[in-house]
Amino acid sequence: MLCYNIILEILFLLAHTICILLFRETSMENTKGPAVVPPSAIPGEAGHFFPRHTNTVANHYADMSAPLIRGRASEYDEPTVFADIYKDETNIAIWRRDLPIKLQRFIAELLQSNRPLQASMTVTPQNVHAGINELLGDIEQNNALSADIVELVDMFCYLFDLKQVGLRLKTLDQAMCPRFHVDSVPCRLVTTYQGPATQWLPHQAVDRTKLGHGNKGLPDQHSGIYQNQKDIHQLNTGDVALIKGECWEGNENAGLVHRSPALNEGERRLLLTLDIIS
Repeated sequence: MLCYNIILEILFLLAHTICILLFRETSMENTKGPAVVPPSAIPGEAGHFFPRHTNTVANHYADMSAPLIRGRASEYDEPTVFADIYKDETNIAIWRRDLPIKLQRFIAELLQSNRPLQASMTVTPQNVHAGINELLGDIEQNNALSADIVELVDMFCYLFDLKQVGLRLKTLDQAMCPRFHVDSVPCRLVTTYQGPATQWLPHQAVDRTKLGHGNKGLPDQHSGIYQNQKDIHQLNTGDVALIKGECWEGNENAGLVHRSPALNEGERRLLLTLDIIS
């Protein structure tokens, strides 16, 4: 039995190594631009495999042999999907997930208490746990939420090779950004712990001339920014998304168009965002 288990483990490691090699080979074959050093797939401190950003990573290839299809969404039920944000054609990477029941119950109780949360802080993977505990109170019930936020901060920092990030944790009883818009950032992580989550439009479904003043004061449903209600996509509660903004190199005029969802009377959201700090 021991030998059998050892053989299985060896086969698993070989299969995993082959998958990584094939991923790298495919990535390089699809890239017809100047030669670059691809990000290496190595495990982060959170124990997940995805490429880490380095200064040798090319975010945009100017000389492509075929037209680039922008605005693709990548979705998966594992955080490895976050690596797809480095693909030029991807402007949103979504980790589809269900929150643990214990965490859902704690958040429901937190929002039912009507306790206002409007936290904005700069954190590192090392001090974020203490920062969240200071915000919510260092009690055992907070551990599930603190642990989840620590994991997301660690992933975000590792993926983009950051030492610190800008964190916002807010309870909302109305839409924070009710109009479709783009973010003037390289990339933002968003997740809604309770309540309706972020809405977004596929790149090909957007009339970008209707953004900002181009809407001429008309609401989204009448401005022409989208043509069909079915064009509107929405994250699920608990999903974690990386949203590529206008300041990502080579992504000008291709940032994800998104908005906050409308809330019913008495409805509240708990929203977490993480931003890159240079």
